[in-house]
Amino acid sequence: MSDNLSNKGNPDRNLISLTEAHEVRYWTEALGISKDELERVVGQVGNSAAKVREHLNK
Repeated sequence: MSDNLSNKGNPDRNLISLTEAHEVRYWTEALGISKDELERVVGQVGNSAAKVREHLNK
C-alpha cells in the first residue's frame, strides 16, 4: 500500500506495514486479530501477508 493516501494506485496487499496506522487497522480487521498479535506474528514470519495468513491458519 502506498504511504501517500492521495495516491489512488492499487494497494499492495502482499506486504504488511506495521509503521502505517491505516495498514495496521486494515490488517487487524482483515485477519480478525489484535495489533499485538499482528506485531508478534510479523516478527516471527516477516511481513508477507501470505506467510502471516499461513501462520495464523496452523
